[in-house]
Order: sequence, then structure tokens, then C-alpha cells
Amino acid sequence: MSRAIEIARNGRGTTAPNPMVGAVLVYDKKIIGEGFTSPYGGPHAEVNAIGSVADKTLLKQSTLYVTLEPCSHFGKTPPCADLIIVHHIPKVVIGLLDPHEKVAGQGIDKLRNAGIEVIVGVLEAECREHHKRFLTFQEKKRPYIILKWAQTTDAFIAPDTAERTENPEPFWISNSYSRQLTHKWRSEEQAILVGTNTVLEDNPKLDVRIWTGKSPLRVVLDRNLRITGEYHVFDGSHPTLILTQVKEASRYRKDIDYRLLDFSKDVTAQICSILQENNVISVLVEGGAQTLQGFIDVDLWDEARIFTGTSSFKKGIKAPKVSGKLVVSTHIGSDTLKIYSND
Repeated sequence: MSRAIEIARNGRGTTAPNPMVGAVLVYDKKIIGEGFTSPYGGPHAEVNAIGSVADKTLLKQSTLYVTLEPCSHFGKTPPCADLIIVHHIPKVVIGLLDPHEKVAGQGIDKLRNAGIEVIVGVLEAECREHHKRFLTFQEKKRPYIILKWAQTTDAFIAPDTAERTENPEPFWISNSYSRQLTHKWRSEEQAILVGTNTVLEDNPKLDVRIWTGKSPLRVVLDRNLRITGEYHVFDGSHPTLILTQVKEASRYRKDIDYRLLDFSKDVTAQICSILQENNVISVLVEGGAQTLQGFIDVDLWDEARIFTGTSSFKKGIKAPKVSGKLVVSTHIGSDTLKIYSND
């Protein structure tokens, strides 16, 4: 099961909204096949694992280890439970149940009704941690929310407005290694979210450039449609979703998706609802301070990833304040990275 979790990570950033499952086939205490979930729309982990076995006759005497309950319904692909039955695999060991309403124990029932021995709950905690994005989406009906920012040694997230006016170029608080790691993180999540001021002040591309992988859906809060066409978020390089209160469709830009928010109410829950409707199971919130603090204030977040650089601003925009369980504290070159979970 540990190996199944390990190889399942190869699907990060490509399988969503499907879970990134890992599967391992064992015959006579030796691994004879393994696989992980293909990019969305492709074969599931069990299919890839079975397909990798050179001698299919061994399957009738093998054990399948899989991080999540095999599916029992037709979706983009046929049910994995049916394939396991067809190949007469006698024993299946499962990390945890799939909470999806179309599975939810039905895959296990189908296997057991076919005479297959099924064991559930092996390394369950580790499998839950691995599948946390998918589980949050299914159980809490919202995306897995990761907050990320860089702050100075004196806890500022951006310099004073007057200084920004004199020097409009972005002020890099974190080093180049931390910025590369941030691009890796972007490649692993389905969406990236920023507020209006972040776009107006930094003109970010919100893509994956210094890492390999797919750029996430750009989600931008723009209450009054203040962001004009010359900004990178409108460059058409990848999908962009604008959240606004402006109802006049004549002000909407071509090939950009717009959704309405009621800014007189808490917007964070509305954002989560819209992302859920779009099958977005994870979002990286990169700023600015007001947007980040908004998620913190209503306790709507799962992880906070905070870089602290070596510079100081003495005045400017204060970094958000978050409390949670410290799970990682490490150095990325000259930067300090701390990751908190909201337990």
C-alpha cells in the first residue's frame, strides 16, 4: 500500500477532478504490475496496473492493493470493479472507501458478491492524507483550499503604496528557488485565485513557467471590472474565470468566463460554491492580503504555505495572520518555508 501511495503521486495535477489513485499487483510476494490514474478522461489506476502485467495468467493468484475503492459505475471509463472480476483477481486490499455518491461501498459490494476477498482500511490515515483534495471536495462539498504568500522579516506582504508608485516592477520577497517551488505548486492544483489589486499592482501571469506542468484555471476577483485588457490575465494563454458584481454582459470580454458574486455577503463561500459547480477540487489562493485574510477570517482554508524572505519593508501592507498546526518548517535557500494545516 505504501508503494501504491507513492506511485499515485505521479498523477498530481493531471487527474482532477478524479482522484489520483495508485494500484499495485502482487504475486508470490513480488510486485508484478503497478499503475496510477491517467490524466482526466483516461484509464484509472487499476486498469493501468492490470495492463502492465506481462503474464496475465498470474492475476488469478495475485492480490491487488489500491489506495481508494475501485469504481463501480460508468463514467469517462468503464467500472474498474468489473475489470477486476473479469480477470478473477482473488483478493483486493483497499486503503479507504470512496465517498463519491456513485461508489460509496458499491464497488466493494460488487467485488464481494463476485466471491473476491476484500480488505478495507490498510494505511487508511496515509491514504486519507494522500486523497485529501478529493475527499474535501466529496465530503465538504468545496475545493481543498491552499493559502500561499511571501512575507518580509517584519511581516509585510507588499511595500508601501508610494514606493510601488515610484517602482512599479514587482518586489520579490522570496528567492528564485521559492518562486520555482511556487510554480510546481501551481502545476499541482486545478485553480489559482487572486484579488483585483494583485492583478493591478503586479500584473501576474498566474501560470506555470519555471516548472513543467499544466497551468491552473485563473480565478480573479474583480468586483467592478477594473482590470483592463492589457493585463496578462486576459492574454488567452489559458482559461480565466472572473468573479464580479457587474451584470452588464456588454462589459464582458470575449472568451472569458464571468460569474456573479454578491459582495454584500461573505464572498468566500460563494467562491467555493462556484468552483465546486465547475468541478474544481483544489485552489491555490495567492493574494492579495485582503483576499487571503478573507478566507482566514471565516476559517475556510486547509493549508497555509508561508515563505519568509530576508528583506524588510518597515512599512507597507501587513501579511495575513493565520493560526494552525505547523506541519513543515524548512529552508529554501535563504528563505524559510512554514506550512500550517487547519486541523
